[in-house]
Amino acid sequence: MKKEYEVIIGLEIHAQINTDSKFFSPANNDSFGKEANTNITPICMAFPGTLPVPNKDAIEKGAKAALALGCKLANFSKFDRKNYFYPDLPHGFQISQYDEPISYDGKVEILIGGEKRSIGITRLHLECDAGKLTHGKTGTLLDFNRAGTPLMEIVTEPDLRSAEEAKIFAESVQKILRYVGSSLCDMEKGMMRFDASVSLRYLGDEKLYPRAEIKNLNSFRSLESAIDFEIKRQKKLWEDGNPPENEQTVGWDDERGTTELLRSKESAADYRYFPEPDIPPIVLTDKQIESWKKDIPELPLAKYERFMKEFNLNEMEASFYTEDRDLADLFEATAKKSGNAKAAHSFVGTILLKRLKDAGIAVSKSPVQAEHLVELIDLLKKGVISNNVAKSKIFDLMMKNGDMPSEIVKAEALEQLSDSKEIEELCQNAIDQNQSIVQDIKGGKEKAMGALVGFVMKESKGQANPKMVNDILRKLLL
Repeated sequence: MKKEYEVIIGLEIHAQINTDSKFFSPANNDSFGKEANTNITPICMAFPGTLPVPNKDAIEKGAKAALALGCKLANFSKFDRKNYFYPDLPHGFQISQYDEPISYDGKVEILIGGEKRSIGITRLHLECDAGKLTHGKTGTLLDFNRAGTPLMEIVTEPDLRSAEEAKIFAESVQKILRYVGSSLCDMEKGMMRFDASVSLRYLGDEKLYPRAEIKNLNSFRSLESAIDFEIKRQKKLWEDGNPPENEQTVGWDDERGTTELLRSKESAADYRYFPEPDIPPIVLTDKQIESWKKDIPELPLAKYERFMKEFNLNEMEASFYTEDRDLADLFEATAKKSGNAKAAHSFVGTILLKRLKDAGIAVSKSPVQAEHLVELIDLLKKGVISNNVAKSKIFDLMMKNGDMPSEIVKAEALEQLSDSKEIEELCQNAIDQNQSIVQDIKGGKEKAMGALVGFVMKESKGQANPKMVNDILRKLLL
């Protein structure tokens, strides 16, 4: 009988903390697109006589991220020196946290096939990034702009069981970190990276076997593909009777779609950790921790479940609106204040987002806010304006000037024509001028009615109440 295997996966997620300056120096924390080696200070470069000064904002945002991931915060934590020698590490060591991190013992719930799974978080600790190496045919170039960037490293328990689960978990963590405002997690800018540890065992076995750690994965697609490949590679070794005997560090070749051995896996002893002598410990009071807990917003999964229940959204719609906190807030404010979630979904999820995308504007910078949309929905409900006018001219002017819909209606004379006598005159005129269409309608061609309605709407410059037009035409003809 063929034995079944269980996949064991753990992740280390490195996310850049969203601060103005670096972790231990006043250098700008945004180095994306900048000329190499221009965003540095003597502290970043470890010049003699310089001392690191911790960034309070980085510590606070790291702590809030930990709370959002269900972790406990330590009242006492410290920084350590993680010693390894690499060209892009100016100090010859990384300032990180080892045995006394800022947080520990967390969990994140994710949805797998509609069911919740709880993934344990061993710790979230703080550290600073190294520089960047660019390898070429004639040599390697070093850019230290990123050196000293504040990072949080999130280490999971070995609770993940497939490449798909790992990807879903990583996506969930990205959303949480963005919701809490601790990281932008923009992978195109290198703000989020993954290391994935993969091992196999026979189903039912409790022992953990030597793992392969896949380093520096910079997209969800690469994360899933690399894990899938590594599972297949190790499964073949097991089936051939040669399961891995030692832990390994491997790299992912995106073009070839394979992992390649880099080195044997380092242990804590290899890094020769010792307490960072130039930085005092981090001491957090219970009062401080409690105040941060109050700042944690409703998180994506909870919001997703509430949106389905409260606004009658389906799973796809709820997932769409909770992907981004600004979008979720805009939709919810519009739905609640207008009392019409269906109309809010129509205006926010289709019309507004398309216009923002076309204009290259983020939701947080939108000139059209909830109060605009609530008033627009109210004008439609009262029959003051037509749907076509609302979606076209009024939206054009709201996007351009940020004016309120009522002001636009008044200034542009866009009130819907709802006077039955005037509409009847327009309808009779349409009948008189379109006798061939009239004959088609009387001959049973119902679709021809749309042509007459269109004629009336054109003559009224789109301001006639379309329902009244339809009703009056039918009264006159049928």
